[in-house]
Amino acid sequence: MEKVLVEFPKLNLAFNVTREAFMIGDFAIYWYAILIAVGAILAIIYGISQAKKYGVDPDKLIDVAIFSLVFGIIGARLYYVLFNLESYKSFADIINIRDGGLAIYGGLIVGIVTGFIVCKINKTRFLPALDIASAAFFIGQAVGRWGNFVNQEAFGVNTNSIFGMYSESTKSYLSSVGWELYKQGIEVNPSAPVHPCFLYESLWCALGFLIVILFHKRRKF
Repeated sequence: MEKVLVEFPKLNLAFNVTREAFMIGDFAIYWYAILIAVGAILAIIYGISQAKKYGVDPDKLIDVAIFSLVFGIIGARLYYVLFNLESYKSFADIINIRDGGLAIYGGLIVGIVTGFIVCKINKTRFLPALDIASAAFFIGQAVGRWGNFVNQEAFGVNTNSIFGMYSESTKSYLSSVGWELYKQGIEVNPSAPVHPCFLYESLWCALGFLIVILFHKRRKF
């Protein structure tokens, strides 16, 4: 397993990270997949715990959650592929999500549509289910975004912020796209720290969850 040293210079923090959590024979299990799964499980557990408060059958909500999650992943992949068709030469390439390529927008669109259909089929109230999902989504996203940290992706341009992050992976990527960015008017120094955008989103999602929870306690509709 290849390790990457990730540094936060102004925080005096450094971590050795690796994409692979462990191996089963020659098959690698990635941290990204584990973190997304943990986020999804925590979100579903939260949803089930809140179901009765919203007048929703917990068992039926599980059906809604599972179908929405599965088809949401399919939607996330299709959305990504449709906007990057030039990168895929075969059907095998399209369904190979182990190399990355999931767009949250597609996941949300297909997940919500799937949830609506399943709610209609098993006679679950759709709007209360969405209220529950609004907080549950924040949980899943806050946890899942740390997969980007392990993969050293979802980062921004150079920064002098206290949260500035540097690794050989960020340096290598910025070196490879530096000219393209320059043509767009963006100058980067591959050897300087960058914004850890995954961290910002994770923290905003955690804050969003707290705000929604406080709002839900005053919910009168």
